[in-house]
Amino acid sequence: MAENTINRIKQYLDYKGIRVRTFEREVGMSNGSFASQLKNNKTIGVDKLENILKQYPDINLEWLLKGNGDMLSYESLNERSTLYKKTEKSQSHNIPIYDVQSTAGIVDLFGENNNQKAVSFLNVPRISEFDGALYVVGDSMYPLLRSGDIVIYKKINNPEENIIWGEMYLIYVKNDDNEYFLTRYLKPSDRESYVQFVSQNPDHQTVEFPVSSIKVLALIKASVRVNSQF
Repeated sequence: MAENTINRIKQYLDYKGIRVRTFEREVGMSNGSFASQLKNNKTIGVDKLENILKQYPDINLEWLLKGNGDMLSYESLNERSTLYKKTEKSQSHNIPIYDVQSTAGIVDLFGENNNQKAVSFLNVPRISEFDGALYVVGDSMYPLLRSGDIVIYKKINNPEENIIWGEMYLIYVKNDDNEYFLTRYLKPSDRESYVQFVSQNPDHQTVEFPVSSIKVLALIKASVRVNSQF
């Protein structure tokens, strides 16, 4: 039984990705003692077993001692799952999703008098300081983003002064009476007062526009992909 118990402890550590040195420290064993016991098939003391169960309460005691049942305790897993759901709910927000297909709609969405109506809401944990979400159109950022993916954004005021180089943005550009709504990385240009618009997809060339032509800028904070065959 002792040999199997030692081996099962090692199985648990491997499954959880816990280093032996970390385990020894947390359960009060001297450095190298568990490794030595494992190598020599020695027993492990009752006091150490008690410490193990205190430090790792998700271990199934029946499995640990006799090899019966599952490695992890269902009771412990259920408790942790409930705690996780409560934490997730408390940190989640209802993010409005907009389905905008025209540059006029983009101007309205990001303007002061937003008349666009959300088509749905997205609940994502640990996202803060957002203004909304949009569906991705096109393949300029493929494979990182695909058409139909959802990006969560935060509008940036005073674009000329607040660009963070290398980040991904939603950008509305108006230049020489031409309008563009792009999803791109922004990088500094060698030309003064110009910005490089860089795609993830190598089939799309890098283009440059004057920084003054950026009329709307929104930082992409997260993306969501829905994979469905139906």
